[in-house]
Amino acid sequence: MDECHRGYLLDRELSDTEMSFRSYDDYISKYRRVLDYFDAVKIGLTATPALHTTEIFGPPIYTYSYREAVIDGHLIDHEPPVTIKTELSENGIVWKKGEDVQVYKNKEGEIELFKAPDEIKIEVDNFNKKVITKSFNEVVCDYLAGELDPASRKKTLIFCATDAHADLVVDLLKKAFVKVWGTVDDDAVIKITGAADKPLKLLRRYKNERNPNVAVTVDLLTTGIDVPEICNLVFLRRVNSRILFDQMLGRATRQCDDIGKDTFRIYDAVRLYEALQNMTDMKPVVVDPTISFTQLAKELTTVSTEEARTLVRDQFISKFQRKKRHLSERAASDFEAQAGMAPDEFVKHLQKMPLDELAAWFLGHQDLGEILDRKSDGPSNPVFVSGHEDKFIAAERGYGAGKKPEDYLQEFKTFIQTQGNKLPALITIVTRPRELTRTQLRELHYALDKAGFSETRLNAAWKETTNQEIAARIIGYIRQAALGDPLVPYDQRVEQALSTILSSRAWTTPQRDWLKKLAAQTKANTLVDRAALDDPALIFKREGGGFTRLNKLFDGQLQQVLENFNDTVWKPAA
Repeated sequence: MDECHRGYLLDRELSDTEMSFRSYDDYISKYRRVLDYFDAVKIGLTATPALHTTEIFGPPIYTYSYREAVIDGHLIDHEPPVTIKTELSENGIVWKKGEDVQVYKNKEGEIELFKAPDEIKIEVDNFNKKVITKSFNEVVCDYLAGELDPASRKKTLIFCATDAHADLVVDLLKKAFVKVWGTVDDDAVIKITGAADKPLKLLRRYKNERNPNVAVTVDLLTTGIDVPEICNLVFLRRVNSRILFDQMLGRATRQCDDIGKDTFRIYDAVRLYEALQNMTDMKPVVVDPTISFTQLAKELTTVSTEEARTLVRDQFISKFQRKKRHLSERAASDFEAQAGMAPDEFVKHLQKMPLDELAAWFLGHQDLGEILDRKSDGPSNPVFVSGHEDKFIAAERGYGAGKKPEDYLQEFKTFIQTQGNKLPALITIVTRPRELTRTQLRELHYALDKAGFSETRLNAAWKETTNQEIAARIIGYIRQAALGDPLVPYDQRVEQALSTILSSRAWTTPQRDWLKKLAAQTKANTLVDRAALDDPALIFKREGGGFTRLNKLFDGQLQQVLENFNDTVWKPAA
């Protein structure tokens, strides 16, 4: 089963209480029925595992995380996300009591005006979904136009809340590009959504052609596309699914050496990254979301034990809390007429009602389940239209709650100075870099990554703090933190080491050629050791090298040559 996380409607074991009044068939999903039908070994494959994946397939027999793939050089890391702050995103959109409020009703295509009965405040997590705010999107697009080059080969993917929101962003971003760049190709920015004309053709163009450079989407491009040139992600919508969030990030993780892609950037205008980066799996109260209000209401009149009545009541309330936000005008009116109270009051009423009175109450309100089970039959939920002016405040990197880049660098320095004796590879890097192996370096990358430190983030923090763009490697940052070594671009260090080694003695022409290949692979992989020479994925083995053959070429001194080279890389410049 590929994409095996998609078994959303899974089954589970019924509790003893539920078994007393519910059939197990109520909880067996079609997904599980298909799996159980075939008498075969079942193997689930997914890049985004979820809690229910393990419940269906069992514990993973093999895992390989995104962070591991980044450390091993198979996927691209992202820089600390750039949070775009505006006055409205920081303070919310507020209508005071008595102010005129415009409301757009999508199904009717009409805008109505009413006076706010109380203060109305909409926070940034509902921007572009519950409120149309042109000024906020305009400020964000103006900032993006100064960060993105619509004529470059580095592509951008923007996630919007709705199709109409995508149309707005395309228009505003084109205008913003014109202000910054003077001219811009009309097809440099396009919408690729299910509502677009021939979306699959547009997707092929986005993947294979120079234009479009910027694709604006809703859900169509969140999964299943492979466009290695995507170097920028922009979040203008919130999602509640960790899986969907991971898949959105995954659009930019592909390598693309043709354009020199070594990291990708995230521009977050709705604080999505902040909201989901630490999300944990949570089980719902109602395990089967298809169970109807009618069935739950009937069960409240038939179950005989207090424990069963408590369970069904809680499931009814949990399901109702979601439903009440999406009641049509007719359904809301019919509900209040039948229940004799507003939805919020109804929830409190059920919570306070003695359990032994529930059956009699629902027998007296038998139409309630049918009303709540109706499909939408009225106008869609209204969307507020905001005329509030917005202003750009700042674009800040996300190094953690309230942390500045200099705080991040200081935390790294403290970690290195206090944890050095606990990580053997750190001791080797500081005292004997010539003895460092690729295995040790990989293990060190994992340890640092767990502590929140990566080469990509350190490079970004150093650039922001010093205004110097130095493509250093993790070893350089460690030695700078531990010994005060100057931070030097790694390629420069390798070139200096190569020059020193080449001038140290008279080498044969084949030896000089292989030393140059050694330098090139050191730039690409940070370190070349004996194991690297026999690695079929690297150039040495592919081009007829390998340790045994090259050791003969270097008169049995290849190990000494490797150690001298790695040592020279980290010697202070003369």
